[in-house]
Amino acid sequence: MDNRSRQTTLRFLAEPSDVNFGGKVHGGAVMKWIDLAAYACAAGWSGKYCITAYVGGIRFIRPVHVGNLVEVRAKVVYTGRTSMHLSVDVFAGDPKNNEQHVTSHCMMVMVAVDDTGQPSAVPEWVPTEEADILFRNSAIKLVELRKQIREEMDTHRVF
Repeated sequence: MDNRSRQTTLRFLAEPSDVNFGGKVHGGAVMKWIDLAAYACAAGWSGKYCITAYVGGIRFIRPVHVGNLVEVRAKVVYTGRTSMHLSVDVFAGDPKNNEQHVTSHCMMVMVAVDDTGQPSAVPEWVPTEEADILFRNSAIKLVELRKQIREEMDTHRVF
């Protein structure tokens, strides 16, 4: 039986140790949560240790407040030979009223590695639902855009 799941949700309360100087949860904490959810999702899909290869298009839409119930949802939207592209959304809100809002979103690429740290093949994910096909097609477009961005960013290297 195949126990693979292509999505993972992490839930927890935002803690006082996550606060920035402005009194809100700082972006670094949110990025850590995103990375943790992406790892759990990618490892669950591939059955292997995974490393973060790319984080792109991260948007901080609304602040997360200390005491908010935070939900980080990661979902595989495209698989390559050794990579998994994931859509990650962060929701937060007051746990007393169960109302949550999107606070952040990004795309991530995780790569499965073997015991020697070399890229390792992952199971292919083939979408069947129309919405999933759109996600996959968008992820494929983003691969090409990342190549263009990488080339452009190379001109800005100082060191």
